[in-house]
Amino acid sequence: MAGVPHPSGDDVSRAGAQQYAAEWARAVRRFGFVPLSVAETERLLLVHTVRLAQALRAEPFSDQPAEDVGRALVEAHLAEPRMLEWSVRALGEHLAARVVPSRAVTADTGKRVAGLQGALAAGFARALRDRTFLQQERIARSAWQARDQVERALRDSEARFRAVFTGAAIGIGIADVDGRIIEVNQSFADMLGYSVDELRQVDVTSLFHADDAAGMWELYQGLVEGRHDSIRVEKRYHRKDGSSLWTDLAVSLVRQDDGRPRFTVAMLEDITERYALQQRLRFQALHDPLTGLPNRTLFFETLGRILDTAGPDQRIGVCFLDLDGFKAINDSLGHDLGDKLLMVIARRLADCVADHGHLVARMGGDEFVILVDGGAGLNDAVAVADAALAAVAAPVQIADQQLTVSASVGIVECPARETSASELMKAADTTLYWAKAEGRGRWAVYDPERSARDIARSALAAKLPAALDRGEFVLRYQPIVSLLEGRMLAVEALVRWQHPELGLLGPDRFIGLAEETGLIVRLGEWVLRQACHDAEQWRRRFPDARLVVSVNLAARQADDPTIVDTVADVLASSGLPAELLQLELTESAVMGTAGEPLRALHQLAALGVRLAIDDFGTGYSNLAYLRRLPIHCLKLAGPFVEGIRGEDAVTVADHRDERIVDALVRLAHALELWVTAEAVETGVQAERLRALRCDTGQGRLFGAPVPADRIAARLAGTEAA
Repeated sequence: MAGVPHPSGDDVSRAGAQQYAAEWARAVRRFGFVPLSVAETERLLLVHTVRLAQALRAEPFSDQPAEDVGRALVEAHLAEPRMLEWSVRALGEHLAARVVPSRAVTADTGKRVAGLQGALAAGFARALRDRTFLQQERIARSAWQARDQVERALRDSEARFRAVFTGAAIGIGIADVDGRIIEVNQSFADMLGYSVDELRQVDVTSLFHADDAAGMWELYQGLVEGRHDSIRVEKRYHRKDGSSLWTDLAVSLVRQDDGRPRFTVAMLEDITERYALQQRLRFQALHDPLTGLPNRTLFFETLGRILDTAGPDQRIGVCFLDLDGFKAINDSLGHDLGDKLLMVIARRLADCVADHGHLVARMGGDEFVILVDGGAGLNDAVAVADAALAAVAAPVQIADQQLTVSASVGIVECPARETSASELMKAADTTLYWAKAEGRGRWAVYDPERSARDIARSALAAKLPAALDRGEFVLRYQPIVSLLEGRMLAVEALVRWQHPELGLLGPDRFIGLAEETGLIVRLGEWVLRQACHDAEQWRRRFPDARLVVSVNLAARQADDPTIVDTVADVLASSGLPAELLQLELTESAVMGTAGEPLRALHQLAALGVRLAIDDFGTGYSNLAYLRRLPIHCLKLAGPFVEGIRGEDAVTVADHRDERIVDALVRLAHALELWVTAEAVETGVQAERLRALRCDTGQGRLFGAPVPADRIAARLAGTEAA
């Protein structure tokens, strides 16, 4: 047939569908007037038959098509109640058997059929309700306009409305413009727990829930005053027993002939269970399932709302808390005990701020945050942090385990209008990291200047790898001079960063970052290769100079298992004799080493490389250990040399420093080690060191760090020392 979808063999039986639709059409015409021809009716119902059969087989299953069919029947004016009864019964008894292939019938087909029956009836009823409502409104208007002429039609309409009004599953109520209830149906009365007669004696405002009364009256007045023709909202009412009823409320205004409001018609559907489910789902979405605290979503919703509505003088504070060493508890005692510990801590945190109304949320893992809203300043936020730390620190008894944990807290407090949620939490996270780094079990307060320095350090750290790849690092060489002869015996290679924006940066700006990021190994190898290359160039030009190049070796480089191979490769590729390379290690990196690092030092010494301890006297000073190390040189720490002054400014401390230098030089010579004094800046210092038999010195007195070509010029005698 034209306009009718032809069902495929896999979906439904075409012959069965046509037979079913034909019987349906005969039943429809048998029960009442049908505004369609026989062929039109049969074509229409064949479409609905196919939709129902396809819905029965659809995956996933949905009863929505059946509800749509029910509504379509009413819209086609096939609204006779007996026709609905026949349609529902035939759907249950014949649709699956006649229209759906037998192989498609499954164990849950009956359940699906029942679902389609209910949905068909529901769609029919809702459509009938909507149509009846519209009819009633039109009839009411017509009655006031032409009561005498349409008295019979009014009685018929009233009878139809009364049938629907009385038997409707939804609550229907009529009130005058003053709010006095004129009529309600039984469903309305049952929802609210009153009798129909009782409701006729009350005012609609007395049914409003206390929390919604003002808003409901405003909506009602807006309707009566003509600002709205209808309203639809979800609202609460008081039942007679005092409980709350949540409804889907639709209210329409019926006017007189001259446009004045006459009365209102309200239709209520009980959605209490649905609303409760929505609330449970919302709670689950906004609260942590383990601790019951608000989660990060609710926290940020609350914080955003506070910031959006903050007054000019309102302040906001955040205490970002993280448990110290919680991972160790999880790993050693198990996640179940760890979860119980988190529950206890969460309850304590909530209790310690309960009197102040501050929001406590779990951000995830062992991180919690306390939102200090309306505080008078930083002192209030600090007080909250102190209370939180005390609550966490109290011993926790879980089963037979007594646990004591601590926490670190990052505090941020500022005017609410001067920040955003993201800025506030970023600052709190940074401050929490400071508290952790300062020893844990404490709080730290956000400092914008410190944060700016940290950001600058992070920016430098991020640019380090690319800077090394682009060749932005350069070497400067500081002379090491014989104190006895005044001749330059060695140079120390010092790395600098030729930053394209910040200029020439000293090692204090980036060496620590390189060590933290692990780039120090790559950077150290580059320094080593470049220094050996430059030293080999000097050796070829000035073979008699025998200039030693001294290169600093970071602790991580010394720990690198490939360090010996790297140094051997550098020497081989540069051609520099091993005895002209000196590697400097800090005292703290060398003293007390055992195993592989100590073995690496012996292997480096076996290559012929000289080894020196830098900044000697400031580290462990394990003197007995020196005998085991293949060291060639000790470099005295600068502070001892700086303490040696001229005769006019001699102090007890000066004498002490000089005695220390004397002792260290004697010790080094006893161990047959060369001694270099660092930070030599004055002739007096050089003279005293020479008198103490110190071998070599370096510092500004003998020359500042300079590029390689300046060292070559000095060797050539074209540049003064």
